[in-house]
Order: sequence, then C-alpha cells, then structure tokens
Amino acid sequence: MMAPMSGKSGRPRLRNDRPDAFAALADLTRRHLLEKLTAGERSVSELMADLAVTQAAVSQHLKVLRDAGLVEVRPEGRHRLYRLRPEGLAEPREWLTDLERFWKERLKSLRDVLDETEIETGSEHEPEAAPPA
Repeated sequence: MMAPMSGKSGRPRLRNDRPDAFAALADLTRRHLLEKLTAGERSVSELMADLAVTQAAVSQHLKVLRDAGLVEVRPEGRHRLYRLRPEGLAEPREWLTDLERFWKERLKSLRDVLDETEIETGSEHEPEAAPPA
C-alpha cells in the first residue's frame, strides 16, 4: 500500500491522488451511509432521512465515499442515486484479513507454548490473581 499524503482538502490521499478508503471509512456518518446503501440504491434525500445533518453535509460525505471508490452515482432525472461499490472495499478487507491471520497465528503459537509448558511441568496453567488494590 502506498503511503498516505495530505491533499488540498486536508484529507489523507494516496500518491495516485485518490482518497484513502480507510480515511473515508473512519467517519461514523460515512459508515452509516454505507450501511444504508447495503439495502440498494438511494437518493441523497433517502440517505439523509434519519441523519441530523444537512443535505449539503450528506452530499460532501458521499463525495468523499465516491472519490475513495466506495460508492458510485448515477443520475436519474433530477436525482442522483448512490450505490455501493463492493470492489471498493477490497483493500480494507484484504488488510483486515491479513491482520486477522497474523493474530490467529500469534495466538496459536502462544497456545502451543502454553500447552507445551503445561506438559513439561505437569500442571495446568492458571492465570495470576490480580494484585490487591
């Protein structure tokens, strides 16, 4: 993965000037918008229905998501309909998968060492009691 750089807007950007999907996903409102889009295409007014933000704010959040490749938009009459781009989540998904694999391997190694220690000492490993307060 390329190192993030700051764009004119102050948002983290990759060297190819595309916003980082992780930065786009860091915002709670944007994650909420993505969750709403799992049900299918939605207009801006449908997306802002239960949000306490302005239409302009929702449009700005959608622009960040679109620039990061997480959503796409298509015009329909006077409206713009947004939908998820599942392939836009590939990089975060791969990163999380690698991280999960790393921790599973580490925990398995720890379990193996604890099991081996238990066999060598002939006793079961018991967690230490918390020190008195």
